[in-house]
Amino acid sequence: MPAREQPESEAAAVYLRLRRLMGDPAKRSGDARKRSTVVRGASVPFGTGREPSGLGDVIDSMSARMGWTSPLARGELLLSWPELVGEDTAAHSTPVGIEDEVLTVQCDSTAWATQLRLMRAEILTSILRRYPDAGVTSIRFDGPGAPSWKRGPRSIPGRGPRDTYG
Repeated sequence: MPAREQPESEAAAVYLRLRRLMGDPAKRSGDARKRSTVVRGASVPFGTGREPSGLGDVIDSMSARMGWTSPLARGELLLSWPELVGEDTAAHSTPVGIEDEVLTVQCDSTAWATQLRLMRAEILTSILRRYPDAGVTSIRFDGPGAPSWKRGPRSIPGRGPRDTYG
């Protein structure tokens, strides 16, 4: 660009660039944009594809088209854990997450983890029946974590619990 055509501000530069790309608006008629986008026979009232759809159908088709069915099914599975295993069992177990097709469940005690391991086949069958899109193929039941002897107000450097049970 020669020096005399340099715009004085960035806004003026943007305007000139858009004017070059789109043409001078003064040279176009008022309905030029409308005429260029209208396709004859594209919109026919009461034609095919114009039937109203329910909101649930629209959301289901959109989530399938966008690839959201698996994450949505996983979220529903985690939220409906009390319905799957019962209120009493759900009070002592919490689903942590789904990773690599494995549902991880944290239990209050090792006894609850053992009991749920015995019920694994029934729980997995109900999950596969109700949430096939979740992609769960296995369940892992974890008991509570062991206390850490490495941190805390009374920890000292050294060999650890081997020292104290001598």
